[in-house]
Amino acid sequence: MLFNELGLSAEILRAVGEQGYDTPTPIQAQAIPYVLAGRDLEGLAQTGTGKTAAFVLPILHRLMAAPVNSAQSKIAPRVLVLVPTRELAAQVLESIKVYGKHTGLKSLAVFGGVSIIPQVGALRRGIDILVATPGRLLDHLGNRNVDLGKIQTLVLDEADRMFDMGFINDIRKIIAKCPKERQNLLFSATFAPEVRDLAHAILRNPALVEVARRNAPAEMVSQSVIRCDQDKKKDLLLHLFSQHGWHQTLIFCRTKHGADALAKKLEQSGVKTAALHGNKTQGARTRALADFKSGRLAALVATDIAARGIDIDSLPRVVNFELPHVPEDYIHRIGRTGRAGSSGEALSFVSLDERIQLRDIERLLKRELDSSVMPGFEPLQTRPTPKVATPVRRSAPSRNGDKPRSSPAGRSHPPRAGHAPRSGSGKPAGATYHSGQRQR
Repeated sequence: MLFNELGLSAEILRAVGEQGYDTPTPIQAQAIPYVLAGRDLEGLAQTGTGKTAAFVLPILHRLMAAPVNSAQSKIAPRVLVLVPTRELAAQVLESIKVYGKHTGLKSLAVFGGVSIIPQVGALRRGIDILVATPGRLLDHLGNRNVDLGKIQTLVLDEADRMFDMGFINDIRKIIAKCPKERQNLLFSATFAPEVRDLAHAILRNPALVEVARRNAPAEMVSQSVIRCDQDKKKDLLLHLFSQHGWHQTLIFCRTKHGADALAKKLEQSGVKTAALHGNKTQGARTRALADFKSGRLAALVATDIAARGIDIDSLPRVVNFELPHVPEDYIHRIGRTGRAGSSGEALSFVSLDERIQLRDIERLLKRELDSSVMPGFEPLQTRPTPKVATPVRRSAPSRNGDKPRSSPAGRSHPPRAGHAPRSGSGKPAGATYHSGQRQR
């Protein structure tokens, strides 16, 4: 099937052709006809398979087919796209502008971290499509800067991430401001049960488009694990940069502080690096992404808050410096590579205290990941062994007459769950690695 067989307008097909596309991806080929027909839709697909264009292209066509003549009515947007992060809002807006460049339709993205004043001005001048993070949109609604009473199509993009970030109540408040009669589209790469409950509540007789099994990573991504102690991870990462001449490597940490510390270490060692997380100003985040995309940065260290908005063609690799606590976030992390048919590499550094996270990820994937050690960085820690029971001496009663806080003689004290011994040894496997909170 070709794009010109989907019934899209000439203006949209012209923009698609200018981007060098003539064949839709599976999610686009299946979703676009349903959206054009006005159906509610539940779209499930791996990240990097073209979900954004799957709803942007038919939405643009439907808006062009039903133009608004009254200037006053154009002040109210006709399409609302809710997204979890600033980066994803900017990415969706860019797609709308690229594919809608010949349509004359106006669009705007509103999110926190930047001045609200330019957003207010753009809203008052009138737009057709509004892309928004929930928190900033509620700010505008509270100040009566925007009217959602004319919304014809509501899109929830990456709905599972919005639920994880605590936006579910905000989403319900926003939906209450929209007309009851509207088209609803819900797209995501993974689908938590709670999000499915929300989908059942707002979607009416939806069409289901699922082009890959749920919670599946992109097939073009090779995945492997290097086992290493936590305190050796930074040196191991620097070794890989040095040995293999890595460039454009996206590195994930669990915390903002950890991302900053790792970025500083890499920069001091001569690897051009920036950190990307929720505490950075929007200007700093935009510059970091632009420098990374252009190749001026060899590494970008990010937290999961930014995982959904990083869209880089042919990104060679993702490194999980630390495994995420939520296994579904692993899917989104590694989905930044292996996009649009390109191959990619996902490498995870796993220490002893992350063995539970690794187990949960492998359960989600329904397979074990290839595991190795790097010579010179072999883990010294092994699985914790039970402590030898030793008799416990009873101490003398305290002056206030309380009983001593000790166990009866001969009772052992089991180690705390997950507590690793201070020392130990593990035999190197001998394998080597070959390179190939909420936010407004």
